[in-house]
Amino acid sequence: MLGDDAVGRCGSSVTEVTLETGLRGDAKLVVGEADTAHALGSGDVDVLGSPRLVALCEEASCNALAGALEPGMSSVGVRIQFDHLQPTQIGAEVVAEAVLEKIDGRRLKFTVSASDPGGLVAAGKITRVVVDVERFMSKCSSAD
Repeated sequence: MLGDDAVGRCGSSVTEVTLETGLRGDAKLVVGEADTAHALGSGDVDVLGSPRLVALCEEASCNALAGALEPGMSSVGVRIQFDHLQPTQIGAEVVAEAVLEKIDGRRLKFTVSASDPGGLVAAGKITRVVVDVERFMSKCSSAD
């Protein structure tokens, strides 16, 4: 995920986004050993790790935009506000959902949630910014 300064530095020729609020996307995961906090280095327990859960919610937000952006355009994550509320065991299926709630220029604000068979696992907000992929990649470089 990029910070606001990185997106600004990389720039974009996008001036207006022609999307509508209400777009929805989802993503599913059956939790495996590689998805655990222990495997991801974010804890020492064998339950779904927060970094993997955040990635699943970001995937859902990207899926909400699938086919909706102009050719050559994409979105990049710039902000996550996220509460991981309950543990999820290996073998359980988690479903993440994202809804595009607000459009502010190039900024897209999603409400996200994730559930497993036991109920709500996580909830939060994800902000993504629409970028012209070619321009974005040509102007971005690693820090010297």
